[in-house]
Order: sequence, then C-alpha cells, then structure tokens
Amino acid sequence: MRSVMCVVVVCVGVSAQTALAADKCLECHGTVGDKPSSLFTRDIHHLKGISCTGCHGGDASAEDMEKAMDRRAGFIGVPKGDDVSAVCARCHSNATTMAGFQSVLPTNQYVLLQSSVHGKLSISGKERIVQCTTCHNAHGIAKVTDPASPVYPVNAVATCARCHGDAKFMRLYNPSLPVDQLAKYRTSVHGVKNAAGDARTAQCASCHGSHDILSVKEVKSKVYPTNIPATCASCHSNAAYMAGYGIPTDQFEKYAKGVHGVALLEKHDLGAPACNNCHGNHGAMPPGVESISKVCGTCHVLNADLFSSSPHKKGFDELGKPECETCHGNHDIVAASNVLLGNFPGAVCSRCHSAQDREKGFVAAGVMRVLIDSLQRADDRARVLVDEAEQKGMEISEAKYKLRDVRQSRLETRTIVHAFSAEKLRETAGKGFATAAGISAEAEHAIDEYYFRRVGLGVATFSITVLAVSLYLYIRRLERKQRQAEAVHY
Repeated sequence: MRSVMCVVVVCVGVSAQTALAADKCLECHGTVGDKPSSLFTRDIHHLKGISCTGCHGGDASAEDMEKAMDRRAGFIGVPKGDDVSAVCARCHSNATTMAGFQSVLPTNQYVLLQSSVHGKLSISGKERIVQCTTCHNAHGIAKVTDPASPVYPVNAVATCARCHGDAKFMRLYNPSLPVDQLAKYRTSVHGVKNAAGDARTAQCASCHGSHDILSVKEVKSKVYPTNIPATCASCHSNAAYMAGYGIPTDQFEKYAKGVHGVALLEKHDLGAPACNNCHGNHGAMPPGVESISKVCGTCHVLNADLFSSSPHKKGFDELGKPECETCHGNHDIVAASNVLLGNFPGAVCSRCHSAQDREKGFVAAGVMRVLIDSLQRADDRARVLVDEAEQKGMEISEAKYKLRDVRQSRLETRTIVHAFSAEKLRETAGKGFATAAGISAEAEHAIDEYYFRRVGLGVATFSITVLAVSLYLYIRRLERKQRQAEAVHY
C-alpha cells in the first residue's frame, strides 16, 4: 500500500518558540542529518511550533534518548496503517484545536476520507487504500496553497497519477479504470494551462473532490452523470473566476434548457449527453469545426453518415462551418421538430437559402417540409379514424398495430432529412403515406360497417316488432271468435 508515515500534529499549548527550543528530537535527528528531520524543518507543522512528539509521542525535552522515547511518556513510534490517519485526525478533526492555530481548514476531512472510494479496505484487508500521507507526504508537509505541496493544483495531477498511472497497482483495485488519464489531461485545455503554471485551471480535485472522492457510479459523486453539468458549471458559470479566459459563462444555463439538458437533468435519462460526452473527460477540449460531426455522430450515427454524403458536406467544408452545430446549435440544442425545416422565415434552411440565393436548396427545403407535414396529417387522420372505430366497438386491432409503421416512417423521414434530398425523402415518406392510407381505409370500412349494422338492426327490430304485434292481434281475434262460438252453443 502506498502511504508514507504521518507527521501531523497533536497540538500542544505552548508557544512556537518554546516548543521548538525544547524539541530535542529534532535537534538530535538534525545532528545525524537524516532526511525526515531535514524535511520537517520546512514542514507547516514545524512552522506552527509543533515538535516531533506531536505525531510520534514521547518527551521532546529529554536529552536522553531512552527517556525521550519512553512508552510511559506517550511514545508511539512510527504510526502504521490506519493509525497514520487517526493520528492526523487527533488535531485535524478537532475544531477547537484547529482554531487555536488560527486554521480555517474544515475539520471533516477524516470523516470524508473514511466514506470515500479511497477509504475502502486495501487488498490486505487491514487498512484503507489511502492514508493522509499518501497525498500530503509525511515530513515536509506544505499548505495546499504552497507550490511545494504535492496537492498544490499544479502538482496534484502528478500526485494522483502516482497510483492512477500505475497499471500494475490499479489492476489490484479496478482493472477497468484507464491508467492514461494524466497523458490525456496534458492534451486538454485544462492540462495545457496547468502545465504552464495556471493553478486556477481544473485539475483532478476540481472535478472529483479531494477527501470526499466517490465512485462515478454513486449518485452523490461529483462526476455522476446527472451531477457533471453542475460540477463543470462551478467554474464555467462563475464570471469572476473565468474572467481573463475569454469564453462565455452561460453554457450551463443554455444546456439546461436544451434537449440534452432537459433529458438528463429533468427526465434523469442517464443516456443523455453531459459536458464530458462532447468535450471529453480528462482530455477535455472543445470539438473543432472538423470534428463536431464526429462527436455528434458517436450517438447520432445515421444522421452523421447521411450528412457526410449530402450536398451540404462540401458546402460546409468550403465555408468552414461546423456541421451539426450550424443548424442545431451546441449547448442550447432545441428538440428536432418540423418547424426547423422549410423555406419560410424562421426555418433553419432559410438562414442560407432564399428564392434569390441558392434557389435549388430553397425549393428542396419547401418540398421536404410539405412531405413531412403531409405525412403527419395522414398519420393524425388514421389515428382519429382508428380511435373512432375502436370506440364504436369494432374489431380494429390489426389496423391499430399498423399505426406503428406510420410512426416509424415519420421517424425515418426526420433522419433522412440529413441527406438533404427531396427525392430520398419522398421515397421514405411514400411508404408511410401508403400505410396510413390503408389504415384509414380499413378504419372507415369498420365505421361504415358499424352504421350498416345499426341500420340493419333497426330494420330487423322494426320487422320483429311488427310481426309480434300482428301475431298478438291475430291471437286476440281468434280468442274472441272462440268466446263468441262458446256463447252461442250455451
């Protein structure tokens, strides 16, 4: 396990000068020139007046080594395993103690570490995977704001990579995790600026957290799919923080209103793209003009293939326009609907095509819109007729099932639009028209049958009623004749 021994302090109630003057441990170890004592002289805890005994226990004022390291004086030696972090927590989890050193650090780091993914048991089963010293070092600990600290933003990525870039080590815990995150990060906008010394740009802890790192599969993780937009927005929506970088800060606001944002944030569809799906994770970069269609095409495969063979492909390349983004936008992507297509004001096509400029495309856009609208009307009419027939109690299940085929045709026309060919769209829509016409005819026949049956039933009911009345009257007449005959006989 990768942990270095901890030298975080048990705080003492004496002045810094007095404590350092009485620190015979450091004096002795400094005489022999060992590395820990050399590092400790510039440790933040040493600068705060804390002696070696803060972590190791014992009597720092005793000149005799045996007395200084007497167990009865509280000497514990070098902490091992989870005891390392427990020693650190003796001060760092005590708000009163930390306040005595004018510290503004939170005092819940130890609790967060215990519940984090790093707080799980190591393969030995005897201690956590990570201790405080794994990231902060043991002797020579520096404040996070100190460029000498291994967790200073510019250094943090290399610190994380000590484990996460080691394939042999990571295979012990999660073989599925890639070990090239650092290499990818260095290619990103964040990584380039970080390597240039920009401590404000995003690094590992910015997105994953520090002590509270959770698995991406956990809902509370900062990089769980539904949380990613807010995590990115913590920087990218902060105008003051982003000042000087020359990029807008309204991406999250736009994304939340777009079709992808609504699907992910409101409908909780984990298959919907978040920031990282388009920009990348560790190698985050805005897609270039030439690669936008490839990025969108990872999900919208057929649309991208159709566009690449369409007449627009060449035109967009010549104009240097991004493909999908030109019509659909980027962060504030609107839901695809019929209103985007056509040659009237407000339609996307009319931005480039008019009756005077690029007329061929203008005409094709109008034809395609008419076809799509007509297919929708045919679908709507078929559904109304099927519903009416069903409400009248007619057997119409087969026609109702066929409505799915019309729906499928409509979806196919939405996709084939990206070929930007009125002929191809007409061919696809034709199948839907034929199916819708057949369904409508079948439903109308069922409705006619219903009324025919009602008329037939009425005629039959009337005939039976007339016959019943006639039979009744005939019987009554026979009964009267019989009574008259009996009266004459007597």
